[in-house]
Formats: sequence, structure tokens, C-alpha cells
Amino acid sequence: MEHAIRSWAEVAPRLVAVAAGREAADLVIRGGRLVNVQSREILDGWEVAVAEGRFAYVGPDASHCIGDGTQVIEAKGRYLIPGLIDAHMHIESGMLTPAEFAAAVIPHGTTTMFTDPHEIANVLGLDGVRMMHDEALMQPVNIFTQMPSCAPSAPGLETTGHEITPDDVAEAMEWPGIVGLGEMMNYPGVVAGDPKMLAEIAATMRAGKTVGGHFASPDRGAPFHAYVAGGPADDHEGTRESDAIDRVRQGMRSMLRLGSAWYDVESQITAVTEKGLDPRNFVLCTDDCHSGTLVNDGHMDRVVRHAIDCGCDPVVALQMATINSATHFGMERELGSIAPGRRADLILTSDLKALPIEQVFARGVLVAENGDLRVTCPHYDWPERARQTVHLGRGLVADDFRVAAPEGAKEVRAKVIGVVENQAPTRALIRELPVEDGAVMPEGHVARIALVERHRGTGGVTNGFVEGFGYEGSMAIASTVAHDSHHMIVVGTDAEMMAAAANRLGEVGGGVTVWRDGAERALVRLPIAGLMSDAPAHDVAAAADGMVAAMREAGCTLNNAYMQHSLLALVVIPELRISDLGLVDVSRFEITTLFEGQD
Repeated sequence: MEHAIRSWAEVAPRLVAVAAGREAADLVIRGGRLVNVQSREILDGWEVAVAEGRFAYVGPDASHCIGDGTQVIEAKGRYLIPGLIDAHMHIESGMLTPAEFAAAVIPHGTTTMFTDPHEIANVLGLDGVRMMHDEALMQPVNIFTQMPSCAPSAPGLETTGHEITPDDVAEAMEWPGIVGLGEMMNYPGVVAGDPKMLAEIAATMRAGKTVGGHFASPDRGAPFHAYVAGGPADDHEGTRESDAIDRVRQGMRSMLRLGSAWYDVESQITAVTEKGLDPRNFVLCTDDCHSGTLVNDGHMDRVVRHAIDCGCDPVVALQMATINSATHFGMERELGSIAPGRRADLILTSDLKALPIEQVFARGVLVAENGDLRVTCPHYDWPERARQTVHLGRGLVADDFRVAAPEGAKEVRAKVIGVVENQAPTRALIRELPVEDGAVMPEGHVARIALVERHRGTGGVTNGFVEGFGYEGSMAIASTVAHDSHHMIVVGTDAEMMAAAANRLGEVGGGVTVWRDGAERALVRLPIAGLMSDAPAHDVAAAADGMVAAMREAGCTLNNAYMQHSLLALVVIPELRISDLGLVDVSRFEITTLFEGQD
């Protein structure tokens, strides 16, 4: 199933013979400047010889490795750098399948990804993880899978399509492409000694694999220390310099992320550039990248450029996107550097600061050149059960989105989810709203929000209020991307439009739809698990651009507004969220009432 790459142990006799000059290499690259991330040096004139998809010889003169059948590439003074590694990411966030995600990022020099498919795990459970894992192994680059740990992310506060159990984790640890446990978001569970969470960590540790972390609290007291003692080995949730320092002091890897909505490199990399901490425990990643970012701005190349712009030495920034990541997952003998025996993943670039990605090699094969993909990325045959995941149970009507006021009330003090621009946390607001004919009528900046159950066809709708999007007129937007449980989130000013939008997603099998003045204005089809499309990235990006334009035309000026929309059910990030079980006070980790004074 996997694109052919035999183990170092299997091919060592050939590598030895090539390096010794007894056999000819498959490929030799000469006349360049090798960036050695092992020693943090730039070695002028060093050459590489490749055989069996791995580096055989790395040194000052590879002429003895050249024979009749050897392909010779002249680097012409360009730099040879290792293929870039994304140490923490979710493929589903790009709204693309693993194949189409790979096709989008290979031209940007990404040759290895460590992915956590916890989005599909919430919808399809272990079965969905297996499908992602299997398509990942079909690609011409390295996509390793972390077994998702938290579905549901907050037990008792939401109902997912499927649950992930310790037995699931133990089973997945036997699969060939599984490298560890996905981010352990249920940090209160770990701190409290929850047996299920600790059993998942134990199964990962027994398999000798890496436990991913996610400690989304500013508390650096006993709970933080207890969490680290439980086993998580990295954390990408830091936003301040002190966050990065606190993590590396505890023996964790501090993952600095630059995604489509996360801008956490600049504020933390000063731990290295100004405080002088050892950079080997700092790693770069994206976490979440939309298809539009991949098409227009790049992937890990964008993150490395940004780190350099923030004052990081270019070679140190490259270490954070190559060898540091490989070492973290115990794969430094396999990936992350241009050294004998490692997979022959490398980039030719003419400038270490601007980092143009001119040629990309993966396992010794030219996979991209000057932005053009040169290989095929095979597709998995996604079955019907992965394509039919929006189960509403019935047609929805405007009355489903009516919020009844307490008996006899003329106005109410409603708890409102306050969206904060460019930030994942929300604010818990109180707003006085009028009542008409026994129903609460949001006005001004307050819109309606509803979570529509879509996994089991219960017909359930949870209603609430949200502020911050700026929507005007008669409109609604519905999405089946709703981290982490991925029910359907509908936000709107008009109950009829909300019903129409929800029913439309039931009809097309998932995605995002924007309605205004009685008609659909934009649609992004995401038929696989209601999360992903198997269309090319530029097609999905074009549809997403249409969605953003339609949101803007409906009055929304918020930066990254769709990301904010998709996070409104994320019941592990404070302060106020919505789930299929009700309004959630995440500061207290409990279900709360919609109106003040009813608690």
C-alpha cells in the first residue's frame, strides 16, 4: 500500500556498496551548499548520493558513486536542505483528504507530516481513523498518524458520533503508520487521574510511542505539573514566551504554531532569540491550515520564513522544522536530516531567508519543481458510510430555532457567547433581549446560534445566542465542521433561513452553506464525514473564498470568521460554548442555563 520505501536495515548492503564506490547510485546531486541540521553548519560543495530512496553518501565528493545509470543533478550553488516536517496538524482542517492535502503541500517542500485525525474520529470513530491512516500510507511523502485520544473531548458535556476507548488506542498502536497518541486535550481528566485518559497514555507508552499534549490553561501551578507527570511530551497551546519556557523546562517540546488562524511563533520564539534557550526542544508546526492558505501562502515553508522574519537564525529555524521534529517522535534515524541511511527527502533552494522551494525530492524522487507537482497522490476508495454522515432525522422548520422565554417575561437577561477576533477563547456575556409572543428576539449585535444533532438522527436542536459576527438582514450560515464533536452549527438572524441552511447540508451530505434573503449564496461541499472534500485544493479554496465573500456580504467583517464559527462547539476552550447537551460554561466544565437567574 505504501509508496515503496524499504527499511534502512533491508537496504544497508546497497547503501554501503554505493558509499564505498562498488555500485552506482540512483541519483547524485552535486555543486551545492549542504545545510547540515545535525551540526548546524553550511557545507560548501558537499554532495549527496541516493540509492533505494535513501541517502547513501553525504560528503565532499560523490564522483565515486556515479555510474552509467546514475541521474546527476547540478545544484548550481543552491542550498540542499532537508524536506520540511509538520510536527502537529489536522489534515481535516484543510477540508481536504490526505491525498489532496499532500498534493497541495508537496510543492511547498513538506515531505513529512505528523497528523492527528481527531476530527474524523468524532464522526466515524476508529473506522474513520483507519481510512485516514490507509490513505496516508498511499502517498509519495511521509504521513504518520497519531491515534486520536479525546473523542469526546469533554465527556459529559457533548455527545460525539463515536467514542475513542483505551482498547481502540491499544489496537491502533499496532498499525504501521501510527507514531503515537494525538493531543491529550482532556487535561482536567489527566490532572484528576481519570482512569480512561491514563489508560490511553499507558497503552501508547507501552508501545514505545509519543504522547501528544494540549494544556490549554494559563495555570502553571500544580495542575500543569500533574499534567506533565502524566506523560504528554509536547504542547502547541502556548501563546506567550513564558509558556514556551515553562514547557521546555519540564522536558516537553514546545511546539510553536503558525496556521491559518494561529499566530503563536512571534510571541514565543524570543525564548530562543532573546533569552538564549537551547533551540533543540522547540518545534515548528501549523496545527490547522485552510485550503486557501495552502494554495496562496504555503505550508511549513511559510512557517519557517515567518520564524526567520521573527529574528531566528535560518539554520536554527530549519532545525525546528526538520531534525527537532524527527527526534521528538524517535525518528531521527529515519527523517529530518541529510545524512546516510535517512529517507532522501530534500529541497533545493537558492535563498535560505526567502526560501523559494525550487525542487523537492521525496525518497529520492523529484516530486515537485517550481511549484508544480510531479507525482500522483493516490486516492483511497472512501465507502458510502464515510460519505453519508449527516443524519438529521427529519426536516427542520423555523420553529426549531425559536427560543421560548420564561413564562410572562417581557425581556430576559440572556447568556451570550462573545466571539473574540483572532482568538480561540470566547467571552461569557450577559445581554438584555426583548420578548415577543413568548419568544426571545435577539437584536443589535446579538444573533441566534443553534447546534443541530447530526450523528444519530435524533432531530435535536440546542439554541442559544452569539455576539461578534456583525451579521445584518435576513441570513444564516450552517456548517458540519464544528470542532470537536462535529454536529452542525447554525448561526443566523432569521429562523427560516437557519432551517433552510440546515436542511441543505442534510441534502448534500455536509459542508458549509450561506443563505441570505431567501436564497443560498455560497456552498462548500464536504461529502467525506461532513469534513473533507476529495476535490483538488484549489477547487475547495475557490468554494471557500465564495463562502467568505458571502459572509462579508451578510455584514461579517471579522477576520477568520469561519474559523470562529467552527469553534463555537469546542467545549474544552473557555468561556462559553454550545453542545448537543446545552450551553456549556467551560470555566466550570458544566452545563449552564440560557438565562441569568435560572441557575
